Parts: sequence; C-alpha cells; structure tokens
Amino acid sequence: MTISDAKSDPGGDDRDSEIAKETELVFLRNRVKELEVENAKLLSQVSSCQCQQMEVKHDRSLSDSSSLVRRRRVRKGDKNSIPSHLISKRYVALKIMYFGKRFYGFSAEAQMEPSIESEVFKALERTRLLVGDKKDSCYSRCGRTDKGVSSTGQVIALFLRSRLKSPPGDSKAQVNGRTGERPEYDYVRVLNRALPDDIRVIGWSPAPIDFHARFSCYAREYKYFFWRQNLNLSAMDFAGKKFIGEHDFRNFCKMDVANVHCYTRRVTFFEVSPCQNSHEGDQLCTFTMRGSAFLWHQIRCMVAVLFMIGQGVESVDVIDTLLDTKKTPRKPQYLLASEIPLVLRTCEFENVDFICSPGNKV
Repeated sequence: MTISDAKSDPGGDDRDSEIAKETELVFLRNRVKELEVENAKLLSQVSSCQCQQMEVKHDRSLSDSSSLVRRRRVRKGDKNSIPSHLISKRYVALKIMYFGKRFYGFSAEAQMEPSIESEVFKALERTRLLVGDKKDSCYSRCGRTDKGVSSTGQVIALFLRSRLKSPPGDSKAQVNGRTGERPEYDYVRVLNRALPDDIRVIGWSPAPIDFHARFSCYAREYKYFFWRQNLNLSAMDFAGKKFIGEHDFRNFCKMDVANVHCYTRRVTFFEVSPCQNSHEGDQLCTFTMRGSAFLWHQIRCMVAVLFMIGQGVESVDVIDTLLDTKKTPRKPQYLLASEIPLVLRTCEFENVDFICSPGNKV
C-alpha cells in the first residue's frame, strides 16, 4: 500500500489503533493474573511464617510451663526434703482457754466451721509446729465442749516439733525436757501469735508417751454462771448435793445411743455459791460441779432442773425421782439450759505441770 493509498483509506488508522488497544488490554489482563499468582504465593509464605512463629511461641510456652511445674515440684520437694521421722519432736500437752460464743463447739468432726479445734490446727500448721498431719501426731483432747461453751482449762496432747535432740524413744528425756544448749520452743508465745484473740494457749507441759488427754484425766470441773434474781439458792444447793456419788444420769443428758452404752457417772463435788460481781442490784452466782467425766449435755440438763427447783416449779425430790431409772425409765421433756454461761474450768492430771513463760501474752 502506498502513501497515497493510505490517505485515500482513513478507516485503516482506526483499525490499527483498535488492534493496539486490544493487544495492550490482553497484556494487562495477563499481567494482572501474574500479579495475583505472585500475591497468593506471598500470602502463603507470610501465613506459613506466622504459623511457624506461633508454633515456636507455643512450644516455648509449653516448655516454660513444664519447667515452672518442675521448679514448683522441686520447691515442694525441698520443703519436705527431710523425712518427718527424722525431725525432732516431743509429746506435749497444751492447756487452752477460749470464749466459745462464735464457735460451733470444740471438735472439728461435726463439719461445722469455725470450731476451736480447726483454729488450733490452722495455727499449728501455720507455725510449722505440726510434724506430718493430724493422724501422725497421736492427737487427743480432754473434752468436746458444745457450741457456745467456753473453757479456761481445756487440754489437748500431740507430738510437736522440738529442739530436743534425744532419740525418739527416750521417753525420760521427753518428760524431763533435755534439749541441750538450745532452749525449747516457746509453744505458748508462738501459737498465740497465730491464734485468734478468743483462743489462747495458757500453758504447755512435756507428757509421757502413754499420756492421753481424755483417758488420763481424773477430774473435770465445770462452772455455770447465772443471775440470782428470785431463785431459792438454798433449795438449789440442797437438791444439787443429791447429784454427788455414782448414779445413772440417763435422765440428765442427751442420749447418744450410737457411742454411749453406759450412762453411769460419778460426781464428786457440787456447790451453789454467790460471786462478788453484781449488776443493777442483781448478784452473779455459779454452780460448781466436779466429776471424773460427764455425758453429752449433762451439766445443762442438771442446771435446767435446778432452775425449776429454784423457781418453785419442782420440788427437791424430783432429783431422786429422775435418778431412779427404774421408777423413771424415760427422760421427761424439759427445756435445756443455755450453753453460753457454761465454762469448762479445769481438767486435772497426775504428774503434768503446765509451763507458761513469764511475759507471754495470754
């Protein structure tokens, strides 16, 4: 085609431009596809890289946590690295005073919290005086006071950590307290720092191996406080003296058929006496009762009947009637005296002298 021919055909330039545009468009489409493929490859590489980093972090976290567990296990092992049978300990009796109003009794076995016993063992564990657990300590208690009942002389016995260096079987050393040059732990001071204010340890004593806080006790003394009001104290004292001696007290207790099969107990002392305290013209008085052992709620049942005698509701002879289980085989219904004024004053043992360091906060 000559130049003149081209000039004579103006539509040829338009066709060439359209072909060029289509060629460029095809090139651009192919380039876009190539870029999309490259972009997909890059995204794949980035995602795989992130997954690897996450896996590495996860592996590191697992290794860190496992090493932490190992460290914790090592620390726990270090704490108990010395076997309990190699730790110096001695058999000890503790005298405890407590105000029982906010507690569900002394014993922790009732599964009611708080109890005095559970608070004492928390303090023993906190101060690390307890070696092993409660079962390993040969623990015994003198009495199980009920909810609200207080004490100025409860006694427990158990093995505690000691500075004693004598062999474990040397009972004479445990009783005599040979501890070498170092003084023994001040059990009273150490425990009272860890106990609540309404529970105090007021003394401790070395105890022989065959000592048992319950069965080695030969006498327990209770006091029950009350306001005199218009009560006939002389009638109550005369009636209370009838309790002295050995009697079947099943009509003066709460029956515990599962654990108690003999309801005979021996009362050695009874007295009604006024105290020096008074309030708004009313005098404070007390019943004092001593015996080798008492039944569940026995003191409170005795007091309830004595109050009825003091009020003139019952005669003095009702005591004889209730003590005669053949004449009265079933306990009559009467209200139980309140537990708050009842105090276990003391528990008495032979050859046990309680120590309380001077200056200790009791």
